[in-house]
Amino acid sequence: MSDAQAALLLGRLLTRSEAKGVADRLADGDTLTAALKAVAPGRRVEARRFLTKLGGGPERAEQCIALLRAIEGARTLPTTLTPLWTMPGHLARSGPLTTSVPHLIANARHAVTCSTFNFQRTSGLWAALQDVARRSGVSVRVYLDARAADTPGVDRAPTTTEVADHLKPAEVWRTKVFDGAYVRNHAKFLAIDHHLLLVTSANFSWSAENSNVEFGVVIDNANLTETVEREMREAEGTLYERVQQP
Repeated sequence: MSDAQAALLLGRLLTRSEAKGVADRLADGDTLTAALKAVAPGRRVEARRFLTKLGGGPERAEQCIALLRAIEGARTLPTTLTPLWTMPGHLARSGPLTTSVPHLIANARHAVTCSTFNFQRTSGLWAALQDVARRSGVSVRVYLDARAADTPGVDRAPTTTEVADHLKPAEVWRTKVFDGAYVRNHAKFLAIDHHLLLVTSANFSWSAENSNVEFGVVIDNANLTETVEREMREAEGTLYERVQQP
């Protein structure tokens, strides 16, 4: 494998945030092993192979950092906004329908982050998220409202434990008590591959995806998407607790 081939394959492999993270750590003097912690676990072996091919000596290390900065820049695309509708009779004329969302998830290459009030098994996302969670190299993270899912008597909603079992090995997080009160998770969004962010009024159910009037927007912006994901991660342990898989 030539240097040019290694550089091309590395550019195809890394996300913007991963390229930035590795470059930042190498520039700070970290070892390659430490720097690669910025890369999703399923792709670290390949990333190491390409970077090892390109590295070697201080001058080559600087070239690697420059290449990673170039990948970061190439992945930084201008923001695009697309409306997303649910409307009875498929009457919406602008943008795709909410029923197209499982297709977005099916095309994920690296990561999916999902936040919702609760799940319904009738939702198209129920099967789509399970499929992508089982795919090698794709990390899946889900945030749920504990009381909405786990309160007895809530019809048809799977519990947080059932969601964790259905989506394993994905990480599932549920709200917990904070400052003496239960936290409600009413944020409904999907983040795909650290750059595509879907924010929607629709619950993840068949009716919300097919029968209601619901509106959302798909935002293609890596900086915004990564900021949202980072905010949620920083709330873990404080507002959310990890659901243990059966």
